[in-house]
Amino acid sequence: MATQKKSSGRTMANLPVKALGLGETNYPKNYSPEILEAFPNLNPDVDAWASFICTEFSSLCPKTGQPDFAKIFINYIADKKMIESKSLKLYLFSFRNHGDFHEDCVTKIAKDLTALISPKYLEVVGEFTPRGGIAIFPYVNYACSDKKYQDIKTKRQTDYAPGKYSLPLSKIY
Repeated sequence: MATQKKSSGRTMANLPVKALGLGETNYPKNYSPEILEAFPNLNPDVDAWASFICTEFSSLCPKTGQPDFAKIFINYIADKKMIESKSLKLYLFSFRNHGDFHEDCVTKIAKDLTALISPKYLEVVGEFTPRGGIAIFPYVNYACSDKKYQDIKTKRQTDYAPGKYSLPLSKIY
């Protein structure tokens, strides 16, 4: 009978996150990129896609103060660090009272996440609920300098169309 190698899993030493596991969640009142946390990727040699789908994103129109609602899709290939999901949830919540245009929110999210984890590849898609009869779906992507990921960036940016890199809600729930 072959013996299986026992997986060591994660320990607190290799999971240095603060938000996860706290008894009480303190929701930010203002845009708070400092909330974002990352943890080490134990498999940086593997190109694995990870996706986060926030179905309840909101921000404020900077001109009218009216709320804007969206689904935010974050797709990435990690390098040495990965995004901790609870801190991401709190970070996205921090846009609730933040006044910015749709395109600026999506760009800000992409820049903040890229600064946090320096991924091999990352893209952020916003599918904003129509207001005034216009739906806005901003798309931003980033790739490290490696040609392989630059090629992915160019291809996905060139091929982008609303709904291309997101999912219908029926597939999410």
